[in-house]
Amino acid sequence: MTDLAQSVDLGKGVKVTRAPWIKNECVRVGFAETLCTYVMMVFGLGSVAQVVTGQGAFGHYISINLGFGLGVAMGVHVGGKVSGAHMNSAVSFTMCAFGRLTWKMLPLYVLSQLLGSFLAAGTVYAVYYEAIYDYCGGNLTVTGVKATAGIFATYPAPYLSLLGGFIDQVFGTAMLLLCLMALSDQKNKPAPAGSEPVVVGLLVLLIGISLGSNSGYAINPTRDIAPRVFTAIAGWGSEVFRSGNGWWWVPLVAPTIGGVLGAGIYKILVELHHPQQVAGLIIKLGEETFPLEKQKNICEDMCV
Repeated sequence: MTDLAQSVDLGKGVKVTRAPWIKNECVRVGFAETLCTYVMMVFGLGSVAQVVTGQGAFGHYISINLGFGLGVAMGVHVGGKVSGAHMNSAVSFTMCAFGRLTWKMLPLYVLSQLLGSFLAAGTVYAVYYEAIYDYCGGNLTVTGVKATAGIFATYPAPYLSLLGGFIDQVFGTAMLLLCLMALSDQKNKPAPAGSEPVVVGLLVLLIGISLGSNSGYAINPTRDIAPRVFTAIAGWGSEVFRSGNGWWWVPLVAPTIGGVLGAGIYKILVELHHPQQVAGLIIKLGEETFPLEKQKNICEDMCV
């Protein structure tokens, strides 16, 4: 977390340090995580609403991929330096499992993500209220030709079994966390400083255009369950939980397992095998040049 003190440059080299309005770190993290999740979800759900209600006139499947990818990038800009901009409870749980976030912070992150997602669903519903009712004729359905529940939550393709969908969500989230671990690994090839929002957004875009057709690539429990609850309240009813043979629990459980699996695979196969410190030097082949008399011994040690 950044230090509570902030410096304000008054010009001519004069800086005044002031304390932020909110000094409680948990409150600051909660606000930031709620807002960045809200921003990500508004752009993501908004892109789905535009494609569905526009019936292809205002975008296609790639528009949804871009909407969520760029939405994630904007979310990271909004909360990245305060909360880390997880925007995904599978990410938060995985960070806790690998010691990058304390377990006591997990409820705060999850609640913030749920709130941000729920508020975003309500916002998109309000903005597209007339478009949704014009599209479906006032008949809010979960399945069928004029189904609109899929604007807010994910549902499986007709051919997809629960087992197939579970595997789909585990694998998609595993790829997300595996790549996120790589992008933040300072001993490998991390994303260049300042480019993290764009790179993470491109990762989500990549998952959408390669692993999205089976069930809408939720890969995020809080992204799915909060808007699903909203639709149940807003008029779609309990069918949002019965549809797809009771699909609702799959994007809630599978991503959490997949996140830990993907991060674990990266850690076991890559991160744990980085060269360690030797005689006060960090071995970085291809990046630093050691004295000739030391290079041979270092290489021999590594081979052994």
